[in-house]
Amino acid sequence: MSIVPCGLIAWSLFNDTYSFSRNNQQLTLNKKGISWKSDRDHKFGKNVYPKNFQNGKLIGGAHLNSSIPLSEQEGLIVWMRTAALPTFRKLYGKIEVDLHAGEVIQVTLENNYNTYSFNGKKKLVLSTTSWLGGKNDFLVKPRRLGDPSYLSWNRNPGGH
Repeated sequence: MSIVPCGLIAWSLFNDTYSFSRNNQQLTLNKKGISWKSDRDHKFGKNVYPKNFQNGKLIGGAHLNSSIPLSEQEGLIVWMRTAALPTFRKLYGKIEVDLHAGEVIQVTLENNYNTYSFNGKKKLVLSTTSWLGGKNDFLVKPRRLGDPSYLSWNRNPGGH
């Protein structure tokens, strides 16, 4: 019997849920386009469906829709991309309306994913993203790579 998707990462699929509102108006959270296109196109089949995935006791506990192919289950695709370091961020969704400084955003979360058993921590980060991802301060004042004044022998020691 095959189980698709398989492995501990798939079986520990993140299952917290979040909702956001502003001025008592629900903000729509778009979960489309949150995964890498290359992952959707090449790693997760368009004609492959979760098979036997819900059998047994799940560690993380999230459920997949068995009528949707894996290539469209972007929460799973994001979760399956392993992080290189123990502290990492995973994109959950996108709020596609403008939010302004000083606005109060109410967050409702359902804490389902068990991090207590391994002393893990979860944090919610609201961030502006671009084609480069999240916050990228290095672009604010980029170093001029070809500037010879940055060479140590071209610096004026002691201001002389």
